[in-house]
Amino acid sequence: MMKKMSISTSKTSLVLFLCQIISALDVPLDLSQPPTITQQSPKDYIVDPRENIVIQCEAKGKPPPSFSWTRNGTHFDIDKDAQVTMKPNSGTLVINIMNGGKAEAYEGVYQCTARNERGAAISNNIVVRPSRSPLWTKEKLEPNHVREGDSLVLHCRPPVGLPPPIIFWMDNAFQRLPQSERVSQGLNGDLYFSNVQPEDTREDYICYARFNHTQTIQQKQPISVKVFSMDSLNDTIAANLSDTDIFGAKPVTERQPVLLTPTGSTSTKVELRGNVLLLECIAAGLPTPVIRWIKEGGELPANRTFFENFKKTLKIIDVSEADSGNYKCIARNALGSVHHVISVTVKAAPYWITAPRNLVLSPGEDGTLICRANGNPKPSISWLANGVPIAIAPEDPSRKVDGDTIIFSHVQERSSAVYQCNASNEYGYLLANAFVNVLAEPPRILTPANKLYQVIADSPALLDCAYFGSPKPEIEWFKGVKGSILRGNEYVFHDNGTLEIPVAQKNNAGTYTCVARNKLGKIQNEVQLEIKDPTMIIKQPEYKVIQRYGQVSFECIIKHDSTLLPTVTWLKDNDELPDDERFLVGKDNLTIMNVTDKDDGTYTCIVNTTLDSVSASAVLTVVARPNPPFDLELTGQLERSIDLSWLPGDENNSPITSFVIEFEDALHEPGVWRYQTEVPGSQTTAQLKLSPYVNYSFRVIAVNRIGRSQPSEPSEQYLTKSASPDENPANVQGIGSEPDNLVITWEPLKGFQSNGPGLQYKVSWRQKDVDDEWTSVIVANVSKYIVSGTPTFVPYEVKVQALNDLGYAPEPSEVIGHSGEDLPMVAPGNVQVHVINSTLAKVHWDPVPLKSVRGHLQGYKVYYWKVQSLSRRSRRHVEKKILTFRGNKTFGMLPGLEPYSSYKLNVRVVNGKGEGPASPDKVFKTPEGVPSSPSFLKITNPTLDSLTLEWGSPTHPNGVLTSYTLKFQPINNTHELGPLVEIRIPANESSLILKNLNYSTRYKFYFNAQTSVGSGSQITEEAVTIMDEVQPLYPRIRNVTTAAAETYANISWEYEGPDHANFYVEYGVAGSKEDWKKEIVNGSRSFFVLKGLTPGTAYKVRVGAEGLSGFRSSEDVFETGPAMASRQVDIATQGWFIGLMCAVALLILILLIVCFIRRNKGGKYPVKEKEDAHADPEIQPMKEDDGTFGEYSDAEDHKPLKKGSRTPSDRTVKKEDSDDSLVDYGEGVNGQFNEDGSFIGQYSGKKEKEPAEGNESSEAPSPVNAMNSFV
Repeated sequence: MMKKMSISTSKTSLVLFLCQIISALDVPLDLSQPPTITQQSPKDYIVDPRENIVIQCEAKGKPPPSFSWTRNGTHFDIDKDAQVTMKPNSGTLVINIMNGGKAEAYEGVYQCTARNERGAAISNNIVVRPSRSPLWTKEKLEPNHVREGDSLVLHCRPPVGLPPPIIFWMDNAFQRLPQSERVSQGLNGDLYFSNVQPEDTREDYICYARFNHTQTIQQKQPISVKVFSMDSLNDTIAANLSDTDIFGAKPVTERQPVLLTPTGSTSTKVELRGNVLLLECIAAGLPTPVIRWIKEGGELPANRTFFENFKKTLKIIDVSEADSGNYKCIARNALGSVHHVISVTVKAAPYWITAPRNLVLSPGEDGTLICRANGNPKPSISWLANGVPIAIAPEDPSRKVDGDTIIFSHVQERSSAVYQCNASNEYGYLLANAFVNVLAEPPRILTPANKLYQVIADSPALLDCAYFGSPKPEIEWFKGVKGSILRGNEYVFHDNGTLEIPVAQKNNAGTYTCVARNKLGKIQNEVQLEIKDPTMIIKQPEYKVIQRYGQVSFECIIKHDSTLLPTVTWLKDNDELPDDERFLVGKDNLTIMNVTDKDDGTYTCIVNTTLDSVSASAVLTVVARPNPPFDLELTGQLERSIDLSWLPGDENNSPITSFVIEFEDALHEPGVWRYQTEVPGSQTTAQLKLSPYVNYSFRVIAVNRIGRSQPSEPSEQYLTKSASPDENPANVQGIGSEPDNLVITWEPLKGFQSNGPGLQYKVSWRQKDVDDEWTSVIVANVSKYIVSGTPTFVPYEVKVQALNDLGYAPEPSEVIGHSGEDLPMVAPGNVQVHVINSTLAKVHWDPVPLKSVRGHLQGYKVYYWKVQSLSRRSRRHVEKKILTFRGNKTFGMLPGLEPYSSYKLNVRVVNGKGEGPASPDKVFKTPEGVPSSPSFLKITNPTLDSLTLEWGSPTHPNGVLTSYTLKFQPINNTHELGPLVEIRIPANESSLILKNLNYSTRYKFYFNAQTSVGSGSQITEEAVTIMDEVQPLYPRIRNVTTAAAETYANISWEYEGPDHANFYVEYGVAGSKEDWKKEIVNGSRSFFVLKGLTPGTAYKVRVGAEGLSGFRSSEDVFETGPAMASRQVDIATQGWFIGLMCAVALLILILLIVCFIRRNKGGKYPVKEKEDAHADPEIQPMKEDDGTFGEYSDAEDHKPLKKGSRTPSDRTVKKEDSDDSLVDYGEGVNGQFNEDGSFIGQYSGKKEKEPAEGNESSEAPSPVNAMNSFV
């Protein structure tokens, strides 16, 4: 369905090449040359008499030519006529008609002569005639009275105008009269009726003539036509007819064809070569004849033959002599045929075979002018020199005339002249000017220097070298500056100097040099050739089928030369896209939104560059559900059937697959439409089966691949007659609801199934296998009847028969039912249990007698429950389980039992009423099984070479535990497992110390329990022995605390583990399923400030250490403060606070100086010593630039103030070392943090086990630390 089109550059190049050939013969205007006529009016020049007459005559030459005119063969002196002027530097005449002149006065034959010192050129004979649009001659038109079925011709006879007018027929309302095979207009303008009908009666048949040249329309008087039928002839009409006419009048009868035009059996037609041949045949007859055309002894020319006017006109365009012959038209109807033969002769006005061309010669050269023409009859050739017949022109010894050729030998400069060739016959003439210009000129190259040519690869490249010189220069081409001359089949060298590379490739790119030389000199020119990659559509639009109101997209992905700028244009059906916002043109696609039916069509992507153009097309088919059928009609009405026909609606480009017919019963279910039948989509009629006593209406729904149409309009109603029912109720059943009744139910007939009024049911029953008579009762239109006083669960034969006011339905079939059930009376006996394994047992029982079931046996139910576990001797809540075994089974399996347990069970029979009595409880026990895994396994107290294991007994021992099995093996750094060690442990143990282990080694443990049956599932755990006694066994992050403000929170924690841990903080909105956000902590400090939080929001937070997979703290939840109307004032920016801090700093400085003096004197300052003894390594000095906490470093340039004050190597801060950690500060009630992490508020320490609200510290705060907190 996809079309592809490519606009080739070769045609464009060919046109340019032809233009180059013509231009190469032009003499440069700076050189002397005879005149050349460049523009002139047409030979037959019809002018508007209301406007000025402009007769064109333009010429070029060097020196510029002068102009003169002849009129009707004599000199036309324009200076003597004030109405006539000649345009400056031109020979064009302007005759002023609008200022009083009359166009008729200037009617005649005009000829222009352009002359200079080198010759004279003349124009064609220009026949000037003013157009004419005369009025219609007045005539008295009699009304046309014609009998129905007769033929009629209404004559137009338009006035003779110049040029001839265009004829058309209209009525008084200026509406064109409708035409058809029966009524049509002939080539002469007459209106032909093959046969008239009563609807042809009217009084305003008006013929109009439009004269295009003067833009006027002339109107003929209206013509009246009255058509009579024989049935309508009355006495008034009879009075106007002769007795003979009345006697000869007959009813309308069919008539065989008769030709109205042309008349006779043959005619002739002459047409000129190149014109349009029009042949016409119009016939009368009833029925209307059909016209057919043939050419005797040949075929009508293909591609040039057209039929018009309902095939009454044969049109052949651009006729030639080969179209001469006999053309036959045949008019045929059911009664016969008639034909006419038109003999066509094609004549020809003169036409050129070889027109004379300008000749440029150098002194002493030879040359020829050739003038050859053809025509029918053969035209005669005559020569003129400078507008004078050559026979009386001045002698030229270098000139010799030989029929249609003039031969020049050893020309001299005086031989320059303009020669005219005239070829004429009775149908016209041709006149051509050709000059002979004798010049001596060195070569010139007219093509601009360094001209750049760009062509597409694999296309022809035409490099121009327009030149001039006399004698004619020789042209040579070179590639490159010093390349060799180009030769060979790879190139084509044209006479006009053009170099053609038929198939240009990338290696053809470069510089080309054109050299022109003659005996007077030499010249060269360089041009550049670039080869571009072709533009291609690599992803073309594809055929699309889309549903109405959907969205569709066409792709058009292109590949092009990087130096060319492509433009992409989309067309619909070869026209511009509709101006509609639904059409979205993207970079490489076209998208149509909300597609409608009018978007159907062919979409074309056209890619244009300056050098080439490519296109690709695809068809869009818009499909939709079909339109509803219409024009429903009921025919063939019978009591039980009817025929329905309809017309299908538009299928909307998706074929209709079927029609669904529905009906409405207006008598019983008005407004409810029910399915009647379905027929194939190719069918538009259906015979429908009907039921009695139904008031039918039908509607039709069309179905295609897209869906179902809207329903059609309902058909007319059709009421069928009443009848007795055809069928009985369905689904008759007899089921008792109580032990002493029988409930008989059925599905009532629908309204249209009743077949008549008074629908009732006859219900009959009798006990089966008992010699009883039927008991019957007639009930109303209900759906059940209850029979009381029946024995319990006894089979009955039941039947239900429909009846109405017109009779009974056919005899119904019988069904077997039962009276009501009662509970079973007997429990199953001989219940036995066979224990298969610790979780499965099989139970057997004897079936109960069927009579004791007192109903439909549905099966047996086994109730079983666990009494106690034999291993624990503990009772628990009894939960009974039930298994149902359908049918008359006498055994069943009990799965899912618990090992080493005591169970009880009983069995009961089940019928439709319920369960019978239970059998006596049967006790059974299950044997031991394997235990479940131990409830837990903990590994504690790691040392250099030992680990302590603690475990819990299995939740489900499933027997008596005999022992535990422990297996363990080391794991190295590459996660490879070492040798496996197995230890058997008594069942009464709950812990074990493993000794003689390797230090700093990870071990994997496997632990399970055993009973006498076997081993249970195992539990696994891993643990690591320590490296030395100081290092803690486990990395641990604990005591994560938060202090939250409006938009930030300070997170602090305690860490126990290896040195140099890199921490991170993860946080997120509490209760959210979003991923945790992660922030890296700078260095190994144990606090972090979260910024950019949302006020009044609950957050979750946890802390982890990099490099320790899965090692992180437990989660903590905090809530930011509510948003304030204005931000809280930062106390650190208040003037009074800054002053206070300065005073405190000064006081501390004085104290330090005093302390320093006393120390030098040998005294001690107890406060300072206490600070040194309790220095907290986690509180680091502040950075001077931003006030944030500096990172801790063990580098030598950050030595502690006092030897021995460094933290242990594991970075563990022991509680006894300091109670003033930042973690404890963060838990103060009044503590707040600024956004830069600095702490404000009351400075308070908190011991680990003191209440959170305590604000006292066991030690006085260090002044230095206090300063660090406030900075």
